[in-house]
Amino acid sequence: MATVKEGLYYSESHEYVKVEGNVGYIGITDYAQHALGNVVYVDLPDVDDEVTAGEEFGAVESVKAASDIISPVSGTIVEVNEALDDEPELLNKDPWENWIIKVELSDKSELDSLMDAKAYEAFCENA
Repeated sequence: MATVKEGLYYSESHEYVKVEGNVGYIGITDYAQHALGNVVYVDLPDVDDEVTAGEEFGAVESVKAASDIISPVSGTIVEVNEALDDEPELLNKDPWENWIIKVELSDKSELDSLMDAKAYEAFCENA
């Protein structure tokens, strides 16, 4: 069973956002990494790229499948987790600690359309 963390925001495409101030850490959920299997490559965007809620900004490839990463929020990328270039399997080891990008949020009200932990757990159970 995949773990779900309290205090984060979740999208239906299985990304999470952890918010600290005006910065959102975006990654894939434990459910997503379990579904993908062994991650072998992460296609990362560049710092200063703009991301838009509901649009893809990169991809995760595993031995089983490739999956687009959909941004749950809009904003400007302020940092990319470069460790994933050399060790994409970090997403399998701990998807909560190994975020993919940090975004300066342009509209925090977008968070209102995302799920909390309880709603995401229910969503996964019905998937």
